[in-house]
Amino acid sequence: MKKKRIGLKVTCGILAVIALTMATINIIPPKKNVENNPFVVKEGALPMIAAHRGGGKNNPENTMLAFREAVTTIGVDIIESDLYLTKDGYLVYNHDDYIDETCNVNGDMSLEEVEDLPKSERHYIKDMTLAELEQYNFGYYFEKNGERIYKDEANFASMGLQIATVEKLFEEFYATNPDLKFIVEIKDEGERGYEACSILYETLQKYPEYMDNIVVGTFHDEIEVELKTKYPTLMRGAPTGTAAKFVLTQYVGVNLFDNSDFACLQIPMSYELKGIEVGLTAKTIINRAHRRNIAVQYWTINDADEMRQLIELGCDAIMTDDPILLKSVLEEYKNK
Repeated sequence: MKKKRIGLKVTCGILAVIALTMATINIIPPKKNVENNPFVVKEGALPMIAAHRGGGKNNPENTMLAFREAVTTIGVDIIESDLYLTKDGYLVYNHDDYIDETCNVNGDMSLEEVEDLPKSERHYIKDMTLAELEQYNFGYYFEKNGERIYKDEANFASMGLQIATVEKLFEEFYATNPDLKFIVEIKDEGERGYEACSILYETLQKYPEYMDNIVVGTFHDEIEVELKTKYPTLMRGAPTGTAAKFVLTQYVGVNLFDNSDFACLQIPMSYELKGIEVGLTAKTIINRAHRRNIAVQYWTINDADEMRQLIELGCDAIMTDDPILLKSVLEEYKNK
């Protein structure tokens, strides 16, 4: 009987130590990932509007027309897009590494025909110069109310429907919107990815205000290492694996052991893992991210009810193809 009491005391003592350790872990303020993070909104403030690809539902995606409308007419806070390196060393905005589905590089082929093109017949950015890319109308397949309104536009270049470069976008808004923010993803890998990092950094030297207002992401491990080691002053988004690890540590409450150093956690509302839907909208994720001064940004949200859910959750930014819709939803909260 005495041995049982001793065993019970030992067990209770171990549990008490574990409970105390867990409590301590969650009480001790963790080290901030970023000291000054412009992507984190103030407590109680509404999330920022991030125009995904410049707002591809409102205007032809990744064009200067879309970017201008997003910034000057809609008033978005953040421009989000992907970057590719051209054959002659320019960084351009495009979602895919080929251009067939967004411009008239294939003449008058229908979008359906273009989508069926084999990979060997597509036109890849890495194989084309900027001058070659600028020949095409990147509003060619854009539809509004079922009509391809820019299909036959002769003055597409002056309208801002050419492919857009990083420098052109920075130059466009630097004087009037020095606080504009950017989320970019470097899509090239290997040596081309290294060159893309270098060109982006060199371009930012000309626009120093934007140096502190840009967060850079990548899916390639070697590019993540390149950004971290050679360009440590640039804020980085969490790679997929790092983001998953961070979310897991926050769910189990061991945030003290997280040693990440990214600035923005960019996640969908849910993620499918081996056929199981895992929700990513727990308030604890945002709370624990904010303890480290990490911004939580959700993508890609085009539904008004989902926007409302994230607004009430207290996230920092909502990436959307429809910034006009998001702005109208945010107006509901401003008027409350």
